Amino acid sequence: MIERIFPKKIIESSDCENARGLLVKKQLQIGLSERNTTYFNTGAHVILDFGAELRGGVRILTFLANNIPVRIRFGESLTECCAELGGAQNATNDHADRDFTVNLQNYSDMKFGGTGFRFVRLDFLGEVRIKSVVAENEILNKKPLFLYGGNDKEISDIFYTAKRTIDLCAAGNYLWDGVKRDRLVWIGDIHPEMLALTTLYGRVKIIERSLDFVKKQTPLPNFMNGFPMYSMWWIIIVADYLKLTGAADFAKKQIKYLNGLVDLMLNCVLSDGEMRYPSEFVDWQTHGKADETHGVRAINIIAAKKAIELLKCFNESTAKAEELLNRLMKKPITVKDSKSVLGLKYFAVGLNGEDKKKLVSGGAKGMSTFMSYYILKAVASYDKAKAVEMLKSYYGAMLKKGAATFWEDYNVDWSENSCRIDEKPKDGEKDIHGDFGAHCYIGFRHSLCHGWSAGVIRFIKEELS
Repeated sequence: MIERIFPKKIIESSDCENARGLLVKKQLQIGLSERNTTYFNTGAHVILDFGAELRGGVRILTFLANNIPVRIRFGESLTECCAELGGAQNATNDHADRDFTVNLQNYSDMKFGGTGFRFVRLDFLGEVRIKSVVAENEILNKKPLFLYGGNDKEISDIFYTAKRTIDLCAAGNYLWDGVKRDRLVWIGDIHPEMLALTTLYGRVKIIERSLDFVKKQTPLPNFMNGFPMYSMWWIIIVADYLKLTGAADFAKKQIKYLNGLVDLMLNCVLSDGEMRYPSEFVDWQTHGKADETHGVRAINIIAAKKAIELLKCFNESTAKAEELLNRLMKKPITVKDSKSVLGLKYFAVGLNGEDKKKLVSGGAKGMSTFMSYYILKAVASYDKAKAVEMLKSYYGAMLKKGAATFWEDYNVDWSENSCRIDEKPKDGEKDIHGDFGAHCYIGFRHSLCHGWSAGVIRFIKEELS
């Protein structure tokens, strides 16, 4: 569905007349005698706040402009829409242009951009009269089967923010992680997105299309997206999707490929349980650290168990999958401190007393948006009140920073002495968007609308409804 949204607020403007006229809802058709226009002089600018994260671009209805250049900058945060490309804060045009210059024409109605944003800054390089600047937002429009109806406002705010996040990421034909990032189907990231979508809507074809797309893109013996663990996540997603939706017709079509993946995994797991995959990856927080290999083993074990479940459903032989699981279980999963790996260990083999202490140590510190469902479920298995406390501390911290959708990652330590995403930092403050992040999401490249963060929707239904 396409929503047309007028700006909610003028954050800033210079050298113009009637800036507030852009907030007025008008007929989206240009005419010869427009009486409520906004005049911008050469060198003028305006920053528009559309009130929430959006997926798409803007329509500019121009009354008078004689081939006048305007620089358009989109931002998920206020500071991103004011940033220059490059620099220490890593503003980029990666994957989708968010900073570019176009020409405006007399009596025109033109569309610009295709990215994730809340704020738009326009800098005018000549005299222009504008009727309207309207955002066009692409969002999933589907009747939900489940909504949180409890009385806890904090939980309600978290639930509906997570829902908006996944509704934006699932608005197209395939699932995207972040609406301003690459347009790839990262299958290893889709499990929490699948949990969110099936909880909200039941069977949804976008999941099936995405699973089939990556399968077709990855003939065996290749690994999906170039990551061995992503092929294992594919198995887990197919099995859990069948369990949650009953989509046996879809799952049955995956069995031949599943058997090939089991053979591929057996070639990489030795008889003594040692793993020999070409690479290892769990999540960015554990990448290159001691816990990573143990997280990989946990994902292997979960995938092997899910493979057995799927094969049994269709009366297929489970001998190879059973052998794979037997090999994997010969080595223990020992976790130093990663909450992500502890969450996976809970689903793979269960937790011991020491694991449980580590999982709640420091509360929400060490959580990740991607792994939040697994971490919180593990904690809730022995201390539900603590799991709720961690949920509120972690996701609530993003809301306090102005989040209208949930982010690619968040570290609760970032909250200290940093601005909101709808503010510029004051003297001595950190920029919550531009000054943090790591790995592939440093600074403004950090996605503030990332579908994998919505796995908490399933946790809320299972534990709090």
